[in-house]
Formats: sequence, C-alpha cells, structure tokens
Amino acid sequence: MTAVWADGKSDGKPQEKAIDPANMDLSVKPCENFYLYADGNWLKKNPIPPEYSVWGGFTELIERNNATLHAILEQAAAEKDAPAGGITRKVGDFYASGMDEKQIDAAGVKPLAPEFQRIDSIKSRGDLARALAHSMEIGAGAGFEFGVGQDAKDSGTEITQCSQGGLGLPDRDYYLRDDADSVKLRASYVAYMGRMFALLGEKPDQAAADAQVVMKMETALAKASMMRTQLRDPEATYHKMPLADVRKLMPDFPWDDFLAEVDFTKPGDIDVGQPKFFEAFDKLFAGESLDNWKAYLRWHLIASAAPFLGKDFVEASFDFEGRLLTGAKELKPRWKRVMASIDDCMGEALGQLFVEKTFGPEAKARALALVQNLRAALRDKIEHLTWMGADSKKEALKKLDAMHVKIGYPDKWRDYGALAIDRGPYVLNVIRSSVFEFHRELAKLGRPVDRGEWQMTPPTVNAYYDSSMNEIVFPAGILQPPFFDVKADDAVNYGGIGAVIGHEMTH
Repeated sequence: MTAVWADGKSDGKPQEKAIDPANMDLSVKPCENFYLYADGNWLKKNPIPPEYSVWGGFTELIERNNATLHAILEQAAAEKDAPAGGITRKVGDFYASGMDEKQIDAAGVKPLAPEFQRIDSIKSRGDLARALAHSMEIGAGAGFEFGVGQDAKDSGTEITQCSQGGLGLPDRDYYLRDDADSVKLRASYVAYMGRMFALLGEKPDQAAADAQVVMKMETALAKASMMRTQLRDPEATYHKMPLADVRKLMPDFPWDDFLAEVDFTKPGDIDVGQPKFFEAFDKLFAGESLDNWKAYLRWHLIASAAPFLGKDFVEASFDFEGRLLTGAKELKPRWKRVMASIDDCMGEALGQLFVEKTFGPEAKARALALVQNLRAALRDKIEHLTWMGADSKKEALKKLDAMHVKIGYPDKWRDYGALAIDRGPYVLNVIRSSVFEFHRELAKLGRPVDRGEWQMTPPTVNAYYDSSMNEIVFPAGILQPPFFDVKADDAVNYGGIGAVIGHEMTH
C-alpha cells in the first residue's frame, strides 16, 4: 500500500500507512465504545494466528520486522565468501547451521555427548560443584543464578551476584499451588521429563524414575524460593557479604571448585539475593545422592538444548513449553525460531545489519526530538503540580534532567570477535554463545558500570526504563510504523510512539 500521511500527501512508496481508517468501525458510536469505534474492523480482520498466544499492533510490527530480518539472514547465509570473523559471516553461518534440518536430525544428541559424559563422570561433591558451574556457563540453568551485575546500592560499580534459580517450571508457585489445574500441570511436567529422558535412550522405568527425582529436587528448591511479591522488595533481596560469609552460609558447598571451573577465583564481595534459599540449596547439595544430581543435570541440559536439536526433541519441548504453558497452537516456522536464537545469542550483530536497512540518522534525530519535547512537557507538568511540595519538585526535576535517553541502537557495537561460530552443529553455536556471554558478564567485575550498554537488541519491538541507570531506551525495532515514521506528521508520531515514550518516562 502507499503511505498516506496526516497532511494527505503520498510518497508513492509501498509501505504501511501511518493511520489506516479502514481499521475503524464507523458503525459504532464513539461515545458508547470508543475502542471498537477506533479498532473494530482491525479486530474482525485479525484473529490470533495459531503460532501465537496473543496478537496486536506490537505483534504485527514484530512480523514486519521479522520479514526484514529473514531477508537479512538469507542474504548473509548466501554470502559464503564474506570476510571471516565479520558479523555478516558469523550471522550467516549461525543461520545456515540452524536451517540445516537434515544435519540436525542426523546428528541427534551426538553433539552433546561430551556434556553427558561430563555429567556421568561425576564422582565427588567437588566434581558436582564444577558441573553446576559449567551448567550455568553453557546456559543450562541448573542449581542457582550466578554472575556479575550492577550493585543495587552502588550504581556505578559491578558486583558478583547469586540468586535463587534451578527450576524447570516458570515460577516457584507452579510447584506449590494445590488447585486442580496446578496438580494437572505438574503431572504433565513429570510426563514431559520422562518423555525427554526416554528420547535420550533411557528405558521407560528409568526415565519415569528420573523424572520423579528431578521433580522432588526442584520442589525442594521451590519451597526455599521467595515468592514474586517478595522479590520486588529491594532490601529483602540484597545481602552483600564476603566469600567467607557465603561459605558459612553454605558450609557443604565447595566454592573453590565451583569458582575454579569458570576461572573466577576472586569474586570479591557477593550479593546473595536470598540467603535462606542458599541455606536450603546447601542441604540439598550435600543430602541428595550423586546419581540424583546427575539426573537433575541431565534434565537441565536436555531441556535447554532441545529447541536446537532434532525434530523429536523440538516437538516434545514445544508440546509442553509452547502448547501447554503459553497456549500457542503451532510451532513457529524454523526460520523464525533460528532468527530468535540468533537475536538472543548475538543480537547486536544481527541488530547492526537490521539498523543499516531500517533506521538512519534522520530517524534517530527525529525520535530524539520527540523525547525531548515530551521531557519538556513533563517538566512543565511537575512545575505546576499543586499536590507536590517544593523540595519534592526540586528532586523530581533533578531526576528528570539527569534521565539518559537511548535511541535506536548503541553508540558502540558489541565485539563478537572472540565468539566462534561455524556451520557445524546448531546447538554448539548456541552453547558457545552462552559461554561467551557468561564470561563477558564476569569480566565486568572491577570495572565501572558501562552506561552505554543496552538490555534489548536493536530489532526488539519494545522499550524500557531502567531505574538503576535512570534511562529510557527505545530500540530501532519499535521505532517503525505504525508507532513511529520519520516521514509522518508529528500528530501521528506523538499518538503512536509518544504514548510509549510517556509510558517509559512515568516509570
């Protein structure tokens, strides 16, 4: 379709309309139901696609961005002679490895053989601690969360952090609620684990037994975990202590083995998010047999790797993680799944290619001007508030003026030079990416917080406010029609992306 701007002019190029009157249902009186008046025809024309659990303006834009990313990836994969080590070569090789279904199905779980052998060779608690550290390193998510992040009470510095984790279901309440639906879901989860263990070659009785073992261990971790409401309390989740005190909290856990495994022997002070969880974890670590821990580690390895393996594993994973947990009815096409994993694993490389196609300097300047105008409007509103005292206004304006704005893409792109990507097994590209990111995070310790770093990739259709950084961030992915168009009238952009900007500011 040809773009039609609010001033009635057309640019003659086929693209999305800034405002499409065909989405309105003029048969509805706006004073009776403005939502249907404004969007009624759009709702009639847009049933939820089977591969999605929700559908709306955001997902429409995601689909348009996906089409652009698909073309970028296909082109990158076709450029087999692109410079070695460059982002086009790495993105193209990653995509090619993920699209090679024949190779992936033929390989089965063979690419993971060294990982399973490592688990099978555990003979001591020291070996177990090392295996848990390695599980975190490769993105398998066993045990608990460990890494380096911004110190919540010293926002300019990075600190080592430990927090609760190690669950296969989305939240601790999934293990503990006693309503009928929750009981049924837990039974489905156990069956899912048994199915996956069987795909690994275990006999039915052993697969079922291992599934019960994992469920028992994860339930113990869930009981020791804080509820979501408790996790919102910043004081309750901040406990900075030296490693010596962490050892007292967990006397049976061999921290030296754990830290040596990931070459992180000098963690400094550690922020232990939930001390009671780690006390309980220590008891589980010492009390469960090594065979039970091996079953737990095998489960977390295969659950994390399944989407990147052959058809049987992908389908088993989607049956539970997709159909049952999210309500999605169909698996997304392979190219979309591979694209999503590339965005997750090396999103700034893919984002750099996306920005070159979709978001130039003119768009960045126009979007920044919108933000600054809305900042001025908020300043005026604060200055004229009747319920806020003078001192509070002074602090509010100080915070508003200090608020940093990020538009489109980072000023400095992430360097993926140390990340090895090839056209070999897809799952190994994912694992190497996890290792790369894990150590990139650990390397932050001792450095000042990088205020230029982004928490979303450029193609993302979303935005955020980060309170610890006092910044609002708008990726290039959301700065597209219908939310924002560099050629559209200001009224259209304020009505679209302006609402998003205001939303993030008022966080």
